[in-house]
Amino acid sequence: MSEFLLIHGSCHGAWCWHRVIPALAALGHSARAIDLPGHGRDRTPFDQVTLDSYAQAICTALDSPTIVVGHSMAGYPITAAAETDPTHISALVYLCAYAPVSGMTLGDMRRAGPHQPLAPAIRVNKYQGTFGFDPAQTNALFYHDCDAQAQTLATLCLTPQPIAPQETVLTLTQRSQSLPRHYIRCTDDRAIPPEYQAVMAGSVPAAHHTTLPASHSPFFACPDALAQRLHTIAQHSQAAT
Repeated sequence: MSEFLLIHGSCHGAWCWHRVIPALAALGHSARAIDLPGHGRDRTPFDQVTLDSYAQAICTALDSPTIVVGHSMAGYPITAAAETDPTHISALVYLCAYAPVSGMTLGDMRRAGPHQPLAPAIRVNKYQGTFGFDPAQTNALFYHDCDAQAQTLATLCLTPQPIAPQETVLTLTQRSQSLPRHYIRCTDDRAIPPEYQAVMAGSVPAAHHTTLPASHSPFFACPDALAQRLHTIAQHSQAAT
């Protein structure tokens, strides 16, 4: 059995993992999800949310060897957590996520992509220092292969995304880069181009790069297949120790 900590992406919260947690339990694993500061039920004021506060929240949630999974934007927080304290992190898993490049912000990486599918849907609130997505476009961007129940849940639960963490440079060292790292690329992703994910997946060993035929939200579209993929990663991690 392995321990998993599941970290959500932009505008999401722990709620997005509600199908994956029982699927992992059925495979014999223990899984938890947390709300990052300013997300979900966490009421941290937006102007106090930083990449460091994300990292600290992840580190605080860890007390034993754990596979930490980051979706989308969470590639940066999980890596920042590993840079802060890798003691309890047994592996990092990037799920259609931004795998950080040293010296670049997440925003830099997004803007460096081959095209910008999210740009027409982004709505910035300069007063709050946040952005969100046009509700009329979210299903097509994030949930086009998900059922109506999942789409409704997202509509009800999506929250503004603080901008500051995504415009903070992360410097990589061996604290994070020496950990086992895996990348799961979603080949039907309409938010982060799959070809760009393939480039980012080049930062992990080739044997640790796998794909799912899913949208940007495999936790809704194919939770059992995602859990099985994480199960395989857990088996690989245990064999390596």
